[in-house]
Amino acid sequence: MIKLINDWYSKHFNDPQVAILALLLVISAMLLYFLGDILAPLLAAVIIAYLLDGVVLTCVRHKIPRIAAIILTFSLFVIFLLVVLFILAPLLVRQGTEFILEIPGMFAKGQELIMQLPEKYPNLISEQQVVELLTGIKGQITEFSQSFVSSSISSVGNVLTYMVYLIVVPLLIFFFLIDKEKILGFFKKFLPKDRKLVSVVWNEMNGKIAGYVRGKFVEILIIWVVTYITFLIFGLNYAVLLSFSVGVSVLIPYVGAAIVTLPVAIIAYFQWGFSSETLYVLIAYGVIQFLDGNLLVPLLFSEMVNLHPAAIIVAVLIFGGLWGIWGVFFAIPLATLIHAVINSWPDNLSANV
Repeated sequence: MIKLINDWYSKHFNDPQVAILALLLVISAMLLYFLGDILAPLLAAVIIAYLLDGVVLTCVRHKIPRIAAIILTFSLFVIFLLVVLFILAPLLVRQGTEFILEIPGMFAKGQELIMQLPEKYPNLISEQQVVELLTGIKGQITEFSQSFVSSSISSVGNVLTYMVYLIVVPLLIFFFLIDKEKILGFFKKFLPKDRKLVSVVWNEMNGKIAGYVRGKFVEILIIWVVTYITFLIFGLNYAVLLSFSVGVSVLIPYVGAAIVTLPVAIIAYFQWGFSSETLYVLIAYGVIQFLDGNLLVPLLFSEMVNLHPAAIIVAVLIFGGLWGIWGVFFAIPLATLIHAVINSWPDNLSANV
């Protein structure tokens, strides 16, 4: 056993390049694990600046001076942020609050329907089972309501912190864009001069992550807008909230769509019952999901090696479990990093360098 471990270690870690990469990965993992919550705004600023830098480089390739490209890109980002904060966020909060307030009424209607089941299907379900089911559902709703109230109260106490983040993060993004070369030069001083494997991993990740994340952003935006217009045409309640949820759900392939289908179906049912309107909304929603998976995704990601859906789901579960919403935000970049490390590990180093 010891010999096997020794042989495995000698095969994979006898190269100094591998030791350097492993040390950097261990240090990064430790920082993320122990200081993830503290460093989250900084990491968010780094990732957003990295994504925006791709837009800046595109402008530079079209003969726009870098400083002008930075100002233009950053201005568009700030406008987008203001639209999200002052237009989208209030709409989502208002519709989310209205939906939560309507849950007791939905539960009462659902209770009437469920209580009819023992009469219609006495051989399948008993009245006692229905009572136990309703008691469990009522307990879950009560627990959810209490959690929502508690989170709302706690979020009020964190308003000042969020306001500071809303000022600090954009400023950091701007400085990262302006002083990109200086910052990279500063950190390169602490790295060994011979860092071929690190460069291979970086090039592998850089070639995938920017295109993938930008592609996902475009996918979310398109699905969100198309779904919102569709729900608006049908007159479905909470169109903004539901379409936003459908758009964000594409971050988690298959699972996200399955989860969002439930609230869409529930709201449509309680609005129209078992009617043609409910059926048409669900068919339209299914068509959007079909076109997303079979047309939009291949168009957006045809020129890059896409992460496997299972890898994304696992990454979201792991990093989301570790750091909550920030973990979901960083799941794709971290999964791409792991994928790049695996692809560039020493067996293929000579071929990649």
